[in-house]
Amino acid sequence: MTALPKAIVDSHHHLWDLRQIRYPWLGEDYDAATFILGEYYLLCRDYLPQDFRESWSGMPVVASVHIEAECDRSQALAETRWVHEQAAASGLPNAVVAHVDLLAPDADERLAEHAAYPLTRSIRFKPVTSRRPQDSVAGQPGSLHDPRWPAALECLQQHGLAWDLRVPFWHLEEAAAVLRDFPGLPVVLQHTGLPWDRSEAGLAAWRRGMAALAALPNVHVRLSELGLRDRPWRLEDNLPVVRDAVAIFGWQRAMFGSNFPVAGLRISYPALVRAMAAALAPLDEHARQAIWCDNALAFYRMEPMQ
Repeated sequence: MTALPKAIVDSHHHLWDLRQIRYPWLGEDYDAATFILGEYYLLCRDYLPQDFRESWSGMPVVASVHIEAECDRSQALAETRWVHEQAAASGLPNAVVAHVDLLAPDADERLAEHAAYPLTRSIRFKPVTSRRPQDSVAGQPGSLHDPRWPAALECLQQHGLAWDLRVPFWHLEEAAAVLRDFPGLPVVLQHTGLPWDRSEAGLAAWRRGMAALAALPNVHVRLSELGLRDRPWRLEDNLPVVRDAVAIFGWQRAMFGSNFPVAGLRISYPALVRAMAAALAPLDEHARQAIWCDNALAFYRMEPMQ
């Protein structure tokens, strides 16, 4: 029987109150055609700390990290403020990943505003990426070829914040090229590098990109969101992906994240934990605990819930 974790730090989840903050993608700009899991109308409702706790169904979550949820960008600071209010009232989340346009002229000022909130640890600002591997965004503003990235990452580093990096697998090597000059910037790659193409060729390209990032000691990987648009969540599909990701980065730089409530479109929280436990079963107890709990606590400088 696969051993379940004794303590879980969920390093990637979202909360939202649609009455407090505007989230265009959950309302007037609903677009299932481009969403990573297709139809998502079930997400278009409030998702508060009590809803998140209920989703656990008894799983031993001891701390969590809130990831900005793509609110109206004019309300990014309001979202950070609101999440801190939830933390004060409910005990979670225990760290916050906020949104700042790192390439904007006022990025330094905006970073200072978010960093003034005590749980802010990192920024998620997504580079412009192509829809498909065969397409190119080279030369487009905001792409990983944009010459403004070095100054942007230097500014982020000066504020003592990390970068939560989200790009699909065909941009991983480009991300590694940008990050080579920033060995002191903590980075975590979200969603296991988004290996959406599970063909032999697609996974080979994903592994190359993962290896390029893993060669940088300051880059970590989040084992999260393995769901696919065109098929159900199946252990046989995702177990080798998780094991490859851990083998490439090492257990010392891997952490668990649920991506709830989004991942809940494909799998329940307990089922996700059980599946991840099966994927991590070959590791010893120390390594499993690091991935489930300790690595995220250290990366985001968190204390577990009391």
